[in-house]
Amino acid sequence: MTDEVQARELFRFADPGQSVSVEVEFQDPLTTGQERYFTARIVLESGFVRGRLGLLLASRDLDDWERCLDALRAGERATWPSGDRVAWLEVAPEDPVEVTVRDSPSTQIVVRVPIDVTDDWLEENRVRLARVRKAVER
Repeated sequence: MTDEVQARELFRFADPGQSVSVEVEFQDPLTTGQERYFTARIVLESGFVRGRLGLLLASRDLDDWERCLDALRAGERATWPSGDRVAWLEVAPEDPVEVTVRDSPSTQIVVRVPIDVTDDWLEENRVRLARVRKAVER
């Protein structure tokens, strides 16, 4: 019998040629005091570049992502996760949506991905957020 790591996408921006998503794992969270941290990764895939960047996420990061979705709905740029992180991204709700993934200061690589999202991309990402919140609460 193998242990299967349970993971869910916190969000996904995708078109037929490329995508940027964040996958959160729920197995064996790191606990420090009252806070639990979950292993996650930014996953970028396109015909030009593929990459994965590791993150540790806490409940407050989910709250921050919800605020980002509100900002995106209002037509504003959003940067996530907040704080001093090695890997982070910025989303610009333009046509097409632009997702910029940054790995700094370690490699200092920055990749900007224009994505032709579907009309319901905000709603789909709110559903993903709700699923991750439910899994975190277990």
